[in-house]
Amino acid sequence: MASSSGNSSGSGSIHLQNNSGSEEDLQQVMDQRKRKRMQSNRESARRSRMRKQKHMNDLMAQVGQLRKDNNQILMTINITNQHYSNVEAENSVLRAQMMELSHRLQSLNEILNYINTNNGVFETEGFQTGADSFMDPWNMLYMNQPIIASADVFQYR
Repeated sequence: MASSSGNSSGSGSIHLQNNSGSEEDLQQVMDQRKRKRMQSNRESARRSRMRKQKHMNDLMAQVGQLRKDNNQILMTINITNQHYSNVEAENSVLRAQMMELSHRLQSLNEILNYINTNNGVFETEGFQTGADSFMDPWNMLYMNQPIIASADVFQYR
């Protein structure tokens, strides 16, 4: 502590050393806090990235599941539409058969009505025929004809 300028300058230099030591300590403490804060921020950013990545993975899994569900629903709709089309075609065939049978029934009822009103005898092109004429093999060709109707007759789109 020997100084050429004397006591006052020596004491001032000690004071500066204490200040500089205190400033260095303060700077070290601030640097340490800064490093801790930076480390804490890095850790927080890492956790945030991990949460974001997990959220993205969850969303991607949800998208996959929703696509799978959507495909299953579309397949069910397509199958249902196919069944609907089949039922519609079958209904059209049945309606055609019903109309044909109704027409035949109406014709037979007209024949029966004519036979009943004329006591079983009716004239056909100049000669009389009885109710037994229905047993004639030539007349049997036109009775009991199959009803031909299919979905191919009707055009569906």
